[in-house]
Amino acid sequence: MPASSLLPLFGSAAGPGALGGPASGGASGGGRKAAGPGAFRLTEKFVLLLVFSAFITLCFGAIFFLPDSSKLLSGVFFHSTALQPPPPPPPGFQPRAPPQPGAGPAMPEEAGGAGSLERIRADHERALREAKETLQKLPEEIRRDIRQDKEKLLQDARGRKEAAAAGLPQRPFQQPVGAVGREPADPAVRQRRDKIKEMMKYAWDNYKRYAWGLNELKPISKQGHSSNLFGSIQGATIVDALDTLYIMQMKEEFKEAKEWVEKNLDFNVNAEISVFEVNIRFVGGLLSAYYLSGEEIFRKKAVELGEKLLPAFNTPTGIPWALLNIKSGIGRNWPWASGGSSILAEFGTLHLEFVHLSHLSGNPVFAEKVMNIRKVLSRLDKPEGLYPNYLNPSSGQWGQHHVSIGGLGDSFYEYLIKSWLMSDKTDEEGKKMYYDAVQAIETHLIRKSSGGLTYIAEWKGGLLEHKMGHLTCFAGGMFALGADGAPSDKTGHHIELGAEIARTCHESYDRTSMKLGPEAFRFDGGVEAIATRQNEKYYILRPEVIETYMYMWRLTHDPKYRQWAWEAVEALEKHCRVDGGYSGIRDVYSNHESHDDVQQSFFLSETLKYLYLLFSDDDLLPFEHWVFNTEAHPFPILRKESKEEKEK
Repeated sequence: MPASSLLPLFGSAAGPGALGGPASGGASGGGRKAAGPGAFRLTEKFVLLLVFSAFITLCFGAIFFLPDSSKLLSGVFFHSTALQPPPPPPPGFQPRAPPQPGAGPAMPEEAGGAGSLERIRADHERALREAKETLQKLPEEIRRDIRQDKEKLLQDARGRKEAAAAGLPQRPFQQPVGAVGREPADPAVRQRRDKIKEMMKYAWDNYKRYAWGLNELKPISKQGHSSNLFGSIQGATIVDALDTLYIMQMKEEFKEAKEWVEKNLDFNVNAEISVFEVNIRFVGGLLSAYYLSGEEIFRKKAVELGEKLLPAFNTPTGIPWALLNIKSGIGRNWPWASGGSSILAEFGTLHLEFVHLSHLSGNPVFAEKVMNIRKVLSRLDKPEGLYPNYLNPSSGQWGQHHVSIGGLGDSFYEYLIKSWLMSDKTDEEGKKMYYDAVQAIETHLIRKSSGGLTYIAEWKGGLLEHKMGHLTCFAGGMFALGADGAPSDKTGHHIELGAEIARTCHESYDRTSMKLGPEAFRFDGGVEAIATRQNEKYYILRPEVIETYMYMWRLTHDPKYRQWAWEAVEALEKHCRVDGGYSGIRDVYSNHESHDDVQQSFFLSETLKYLYLLFSDDDLLPFEHWVFNTEAHPFPILRKESKEEKEK
């Protein structure tokens, strides 16, 4: 403002008579003179000056007397990164004494004191920090945070509503440990993991393009493929892939999969399904998707499907049928299965899922059904301590004495050790059954070839068939995982046994032209780890060898397991990747690919998930918190109650 404009404000007040002048003028006039224009302006200026002074005083008073105003000025106006220490208490201030014993509960005012002041101060400082962080965010970041908060509130409200409608107990969702891991620090490992994620996206995008909503993809024909294992239930690839999409942080793909489940997954069909396959893929996939994401629709659908499987247990012994019409509730067994027997690997691979169904539904019937299977098995004599593959659900007696750790038997043993781990190591019955079975397996089935390869033969009425299936290769990981509960003098032995099986299965891959393993390989007639029959030379994108590599890597961190897994990735890319997705191979010993034209749902659920975990840090789905079902769907360990909770 120019100086000349300031002069009238102060100069008129300084002149003679400005604040009164000689009194005679006023007296002789017989009273106060009427104010002229100039006098009115002077008064107006004086009032404005008083108002302005009062405003300044008020502002400074607010700054100095409002709580923590110095932090407000420094933290917001000047973007100070350090919070100032609180001002010292005024002289004579004494903190309120704590209540004395026997004085009774403190009233709200008495319960405040220094502690309350400190809490208020801490809350105030936290609010200031959050406000400052918000001010420093970009507008799109703020909008994203608001959108996520709104979605979380809507999800919680919708979850409560859906749980009530389905008759399920309300269950607050807590973000699980290890659902998403950190990026690997090693750039080479990170690059390989990114490649596996790209493989998943390629498989998913092609399924979505050519077979969306159907069970599986025919990548050569570029159309859908449906197996009779699922009856007329659709969407096997979608449900099987949910948790893989989630842990790979493929958020848009997970969202579209969830929306399909919500709108289209229908179990009200008049069709016969495989209880085993529907359980491990659909029930397992829905359970793991719920535990990872907290989306209530997955819990609702899992329990709904579990209830539809219950009629399979309506047999004289409670051993379930293999096949079930989920509308009529009528069950039967495979006609080829030893006089209408149920199959060990099928009725023995329900335990993990059904225990979790009881946990999530509050209905004990699911767990009761699978515990009854244990009771039936405990009453039976085991030939040489082994479990035959066939059991008649009507008579409760074994069928043919055929024992295999591969097809027909495999996952029964896997679920014994995993049920113990999943129970927070409280399922002593499952633990004992597992270690007793392993001892019998070592005695009667495990052999070493002349070339030094350890393998697991099949037992048929007391005679060994020196054949090992690709499915049997999961056992390397199982033995290593089970080392945790073995006697202390046997821990190293179980790890070593797992390592030897892993080496044998790697040899079965390495001895083929395509570096992919056959469906079965033999140790007789002068050959080792090689398929000799044409109907055993195919590879259908199976995961079991890579599964064992994953467990061995996690438990030993021996780099050869990552190297062997990467060799499998290169072979998959070279021989199985086609224009419309990934296909199995009819003969892995041939120099020319002949594709089977099926992209199996377990390729996305198991093979690619295990590969991704191999090249991730151990904080992603850590073994201390998760157990995988036989379709690689992760379930959380059910923690035992603390002593205090039990006493309540």
